[in-house]
Amino acid sequence: MTTLPETDALDGLRDALGPLKDREQVAQRLLDASARHSFDPDEELDWEAPFEEGKWFWPPELVSLYGTPMWRRMSEEQRLLLSRHEAAALASLGIWFELILMQLLVRHVYDKAATSAHVRYALTEIEDECRHSRMFARLITRVGTPWYPVGRVHQNLGRLFKTISTTPGSFTATLLGEEVLDWMQRLTFPDERVQPLVRGVTRIHVVEEARHVRYAREELRRQMVTAPRWSQEFTRVTSGEFARAFSVAFVNPEVYTSVGLDRRKAVTQVRASAHRRDVMQQGARRLTDFLDDIGVLRGAGRKLWRSSGLLA
Repeated sequence: MTTLPETDALDGLRDALGPLKDREQVAQRLLDASARHSFDPDEELDWEAPFEEGKWFWPPELVSLYGTPMWRRMSEEQRLLLSRHEAAALASLGIWFELILMQLLVRHVYDKAATSAHVRYALTEIEDECRHSRMFARLITRVGTPWYPVGRVHQNLGRLFKTISTTPGSFTATLLGEEVLDWMQRLTFPDERVQPLVRGVTRIHVVEEARHVRYAREELRRQMVTAPRWSQEFTRVTSGEFARAFSVAFVNPEVYTSVGLDRRKAVTQVRASAHRRDVMQQGARRLTDFLDDIGVLRGAGRKLWRSSGLLA
């Protein structure tokens, strides 16, 4: 019998990835970890403690304008204020993304056995994401900045994506939203230059998101082996387009207006910043290496990822 070309490709991908891990065993380990290491931000964090004079709300090297001509002209007070607004804008972005993620997870488990560990962990993750969204919203209120929603175009793109996304596309987008911010937060929570409340929020998020990343990675590996070929190709293209949208939404230009800067000039300088480009690529590198290994970064999708600025 002649082997079909797509079967050859599938076998090659299986060989490259190695044996898939048992879905139920992975989910049960994550459920056990959730039972040991889950946090209630309302109880864990001191929300009433005053902010410390001269401390950042986001590490300066991760502030979008860092190293630009505009940054060099800004006073230290204005830089600290920008870090406050960018922290709030990232929390706003996190809420938008987690609302999408929760809907994608509900769709994923809709027709699966509710008694399985895989579904029970998905429901546990949804519970985590609800707490994270409430935690981010409380942080925005506490730092005293505006709420920074994504623009109307990105709102509508998110609404479209969560409606038409396939399972592998959903998990690819999940990892994109989680891993870049996770990389930044891993630099933030041990940084003593940063406000204790912000460090506490990022610490909780990093610990709990590590489980979410593991769940998404294991399921995406499985999907890129078992999904139909058309679904794999669709995932490559939609993930590249989502990467482009995400990279633009990552900085809300309204923050520049809020701190008295020329928004147009600020956006232009951020886009031209080699430092900022390197930060975003470093944040995405662990993810893009993984996606490359499992066959997501191929063809037209790879070109879209490059145009997003996230793929070195």
